[in-house]
Amino acid sequence: MNYKKLKEKAQQYLPPDKMAILEDAYNFALKAHAGELRKSGEPFIEHPLQAALTLVELQLDASSLAAALLHDITENCGIPISEIETKFGAEIAKLVDGVTKLGKISLQTPVEAVSQRTEAENLRKMLMAMAEDLRVVFIKIADRLHNMRTLGALPAEKRRSIAQETLEIYAPLAHRLGIWELKWQLEDLSFRYLNPVQYRRVASLVATRRIQREKFITTAMQILSKEFEKVNLRVEMSGRPKHIYSVYNKMEKYSDIGKDFDDIYDILALRVLVDTIPDCYSAVGIVHSLWRPLPDEFDDFIANPKQNGYQSLHTVVMCLGTTPLEVQIRTRHMHHIAEYGVAAHWRYKEGETQDIRFEERIAWLRQLIEWHREFSGAEEFLESVKTDVFIDQVFVYTPRGEIKDLPKGATPLDLAYRIHTDLGHRCVGAKVNGRLMPLNYQLENGDIVEIKVAKENKSPSLDWLNPHLGYIRTSHAKEKIRQWFRRQERTVNIERGRGILEKEIKQLGIKLSERDSLLKLFKYDNLEDFLLAIGSGSVPVHQIALKLSGQQEQTKSVPAVIFPKRSVSAIKVLGVSNMLTQLAQCCHPVPGDSIIGFVTRSRGVTVHRQDCINVIEEDEKERLIPVEWTHTDSLYPVNVRVESWDRVGLVSDITSIVAGEKVNISTMNVVNHNDHTTSISLTLGIGGLSQLSKLFGKIERVQGVLSITRIGDEATMKLAT
Repeated sequence: MNYKKLKEKAQQYLPPDKMAILEDAYNFALKAHAGELRKSGEPFIEHPLQAALTLVELQLDASSLAAALLHDITENCGIPISEIETKFGAEIAKLVDGVTKLGKISLQTPVEAVSQRTEAENLRKMLMAMAEDLRVVFIKIADRLHNMRTLGALPAEKRRSIAQETLEIYAPLAHRLGIWELKWQLEDLSFRYLNPVQYRRVASLVATRRIQREKFITTAMQILSKEFEKVNLRVEMSGRPKHIYSVYNKMEKYSDIGKDFDDIYDILALRVLVDTIPDCYSAVGIVHSLWRPLPDEFDDFIANPKQNGYQSLHTVVMCLGTTPLEVQIRTRHMHHIAEYGVAAHWRYKEGETQDIRFEERIAWLRQLIEWHREFSGAEEFLESVKTDVFIDQVFVYTPRGEIKDLPKGATPLDLAYRIHTDLGHRCVGAKVNGRLMPLNYQLENGDIVEIKVAKENKSPSLDWLNPHLGYIRTSHAKEKIRQWFRRQERTVNIERGRGILEKEIKQLGIKLSERDSLLKLFKYDNLEDFLLAIGSGSVPVHQIALKLSGQQEQTKSVPAVIFPKRSVSAIKVLGVSNMLTQLAQCCHPVPGDSIIGFVTRSRGVTVHRQDCINVIEEDEKERLIPVEWTHTDSLYPVNVRVESWDRVGLVSDITSIVAGEKVNISTMNVVNHNDHTTSISLTLGIGGLSQLSKLFGKIERVQGVLSITRIGDEATMKLAT
């Protein structure tokens, strides 16, 4: 019976008086849930038992185990918290109440059910509960793990929704808390329901190589064991399995550079446990003397631990000929921390003093509480958590040797704002490892970063908020910049916003009359408020093109699985797809443009921009019919003109940017003028207004460029008949 297993494991570290609390909690829960069944058909008591079994592996305190056994009693059985407090005390009652409240919070976001604001508020509540007592979230993660193991009993849509939430919130949360043992299980279970086809494919690939892999690892362990015995080094070795979702991510990454499953070297991994830190370095020396280490594949996480407390030596060697083998070397204590993270240091564990590094390892949580006070709205807080907390980190140094952790992809500007808001506002440059680097340089582990500031007062730039330019990665920095602009005078922000909007409209070739539709898209009642939002940075300029093209901005803050559905139909005519259509050569419409169809006599419907001169001057208005864009992966020709001062390398700089955005140039014409300026006309293959806006933003910052605009052909031919 599972309770017997729970009792045996708990007795290994809990004193007898605490075991009595556990016994009472189990009997109370057993009686309360009597006759109750889960949707899977099993007795309901099995669920809290499994949650408690997960926590006993983490060696959590008796109060946590008791609360895990009791966590569904209030919700399912109608037993009030006051009764639990009377019987088990205030501490356990508070934990049960916290888990009960979290159980009522939905972090799932189907459009018809939960708005982004609701999701943000719910996540805020969850993280604040965690800040108050981490044990509440330990119990919640254990509860979610068993729910994922029994997810098959729910309808398909519900399974996907819960799996997506688990992958976006709970697995990264377990990772941030350093609980690897729970993180990989949550990821694999989520992946199984989000993409069952790929899950089975990767699982099959891993299984087919298993026997060969185990034989290789066994041979490597035998050879290493003899070498360790020669120097009387006491070690414990085992093969480290690579989990399915991790393998899938590595395969996706490798496919982009032309590699496949067989090229993933860390599918093969060996873990070596030793007694002391000096033994770790002795062991890695023996490994390197035996097999050739691969360059740039050695990481010392003992001297430089990860922020969640992880410590280990990682190296990759060419083992037994030409097979790469990853070797992880750590002490047994480090291994316990690697598997169970912050829970391994839990302050409430009976009979032990608090780990002196406990507060350091949850410093990110303290930072979270500080941000909670600073952020103006729930959506900003949600964005911050997903982009600044639940993703991989890089560790950089200040010139004074202080270590700062930032999200992967962060820039010197992010670091400046992390250190102090005023430092970010006044930042004009940065030296990285002694070399002057651009502000959108992506920081790497170990970089030494010196922030250069203006001597006089300097204001931030709205360009820093443009994601296409890559100046800012963290939501914390974005919010500080937005706050600065919101504090400026209303009239100044409105005029700034007007200039930005008119420039964007001109560049994209949008009719001025379409400003009304923009107000509706952004849900503003009047133009002045909309201009104020643009001028203060609340509405980033790139979102104008995104809204017009009917796209939703996709963020990559969290390690989530997204499987887009592709459509082959580009245009609907009167609401019907797959009708014979062609794009007009006179105005070259692209997704996001306002369009109208013209019924030809022999070639179906020709699609024009609504402001096309041929549409405006058409005599047979009855042949014009409504058409609309649908999702498509097609490319559309767009004519653009770049006006610039003439200089050597200008064309090369522009074409490099175009190529970097994976945009094709089909034609290009360069005309030099007597005033030392030049006009460059290009025809580009564009997927939509969003991509065009991003490209314009980068080209206009090329040295010497004066303007870039979208142009139409000058042809005045009548519509084809």
